[in-house]
Amino acid sequence: MSAQPDHAPAVPYAPAPGAPAELLAQLRADKRAEKWVPTFEREWTAALEESRRTFSLAPLYEVVQDWQGRLAHAPAVDAFVASGYDDSDFIDMAELRGRRR
Repeated sequence: MSAQPDHAPAVPYAPAPGAPAELLAQLRADKRAEKWVPTFEREWTAALEESRRTFSLAPLYEVVQDWQGRLAHAPAVDAFVASGYDDSDFIDMAELRGRRR
């Protein structure tokens, strides 16, 4: 008989060890660096504190994942804004995803 579970637990996304530093370098090179860098640093600091308190890496992974997504989608957002479409009836994605902050 094996002591191993008969199912594999879901493994959360785990960024590479250098991902936060690489991400910060990309943020600093972006035209939105003035706003994005302090916001990333504030979110990263909060995630570090939560990670220390809960002994979980999930908050750190979440911050990296969120900011990677923001960088990846920034060109599409820029194109949308430049197109002049009316976005006044938007839906807050954080509310839609049920995120806690």
